[in-house]
Amino acid sequence: MTRTYRLLVAFIRGLLWVFFRQVRVAGVENVPREGGGLLVAWHPNALLDPGLILATMPRRIVFGARAGLFQVPLLSALMRAVGTVPIHRRHPGGGGRGGTSEEERRSANRRSLDALARAIAEGDFAALFPEGDSHDEPDVQDLKTGAASLFYRALALTPEGAPSPVLLPVGLHYDEKGAFGSRALVVFHPPLELPEELAAVPSPELGEGAEEASSGETNPEEAKELRRERYRRLTELVEEALQESVYGVGSWRLHHLMQRSRKLMRAERAARAARDPGKPDIAERVLGFARLWKGYQERMKTHPREVADLVTRVEEYDDDLRALRLEDHELDEEPAFAAYWPTLMLALQVIVVYLLLPPLLVIGYLVNLPTALLLIWISKIGSKAYKDEATVKLLLGALAFPATWLTVALAVAWGERHLAGLYPQIPNAPVWTGLIAFALSAIGGAVALVYWRLARITLRNLRVRRTRSRSREAVADLRHERSALFDQISALAEGLELPGRVGADGRIRDDGTAGGPAGQPR
Repeated sequence: MTRTYRLLVAFIRGLLWVFFRQVRVAGVENVPREGGGLLVAWHPNALLDPGLILATMPRRIVFGARAGLFQVPLLSALMRAVGTVPIHRRHPGGGGRGGTSEEERRSANRRSLDALARAIAEGDFAALFPEGDSHDEPDVQDLKTGAASLFYRALALTPEGAPSPVLLPVGLHYDEKGAFGSRALVVFHPPLELPEELAAVPSPELGEGAEEASSGETNPEEAKELRRERYRRLTELVEEALQESVYGVGSWRLHHLMQRSRKLMRAERAARAARDPGKPDIAERVLGFARLWKGYQERMKTHPREVADLVTRVEEYDDDLRALRLEDHELDEEPAFAAYWPTLMLALQVIVVYLLLPPLLVIGYLVNLPTALLLIWISKIGSKAYKDEATVKLLLGALAFPATWLTVALAVAWGERHLAGLYPQIPNAPVWTGLIAFALSAIGGAVALVYWRLARITLRNLRVRRTRSRSREAVADLRHERSALFDQISALAEGLELPGRVGADGRIRDDGTAGGPAGQPR
């Protein structure tokens, strides 16, 4: 890794640290220490997807990215600095931007893929998102065969005796991908185990030059079809692996019901154990979701009617719970006052949050709120889809907020200097005044982000307490229904081998099965 590469990775990690409340990484041990390989991942969150992989990958990595992104000035500089290779898309009309022909684009793509393939053959890692476009769907979309083509090209270029390249699926998971303060999980899964016929180096008649072959037992058309079939088969294996890595459920409705089931199971386990497991981190959330999704898939094959009835019952429970605006764990006992002060009384929390902190945040709000609102507005109108909003916020915010703080600092320094000329009793120290203004603006902005979360927690605690006191009978009915659903789900899960294990405190932990995610915060 060059010094420039390391500096840019550190810069990207800093941006991600600001944007996400927590980033966890798992499966680093699955990344080979020697030899090259190709990382493949789904693409739900625009440029944050490669950013997370780049920030958590323990080895140097080269990306292939859509050529159009190289037209963005700042982004282009960052991408070129880390060695990103442009990938040109085909257009239905046969041409591209700037009057380039389809043949010119294909030629440029061959050069790009050769550059990525050489990096892999020489022992580096490359990364591709085989779906091509980022998207807002809950599961993996149709894959292109470019990853298969690149893998076989790298395999052919790998020197004899060197470790063969690997195909490494990467799972990307987000709490709420477009929001500041959400959490992310990156899981490096074990390399794909390829069938013998797909793991071998392609024979010359199946190579990239097969269409130009004019002699031999295999004619050009047959060679091209054999090569395409090989690419299709490998692409199908990659797609299957990516679906498993992200637990794609196919619809947002079913995704929501899986999340509801995960929450009710955890809350009921905690209630029966009479223990507080604390808040789940994103690794536990993903693992709990994986257990339910695998159980759902298995039991749909053997008990479809029972599963359909259970889904309907969970839907009704979810509707009732949302009508009361409660979460599963809030059915059992008085809510925790806040994670920041678990032993203080709710009244003291209200006083601190709503009376004492606001005066300290005036500077932060006055300086940063206009920029934040402008940034949100730009991300809404400037993004083609929700999956682009986080990228716009992150890239523009990295420039807009420091520029705002610097502007305020210069304005304050200029004002202090002129006031000192009018009033000699005021110390003439514009540099120190400007530095203090810059620091207060930055710190005020950071505290404002935390304050909003703390204020929401406090408001929710007040509302939950009021709801529990006014709707005791409805809460009791929901608690009974949650218990019945827990028993029904547990009965259906008997005999299944599910990833992870349930601890005595009700938390789900990784036991190394099915590539379950675990890891330390990053």
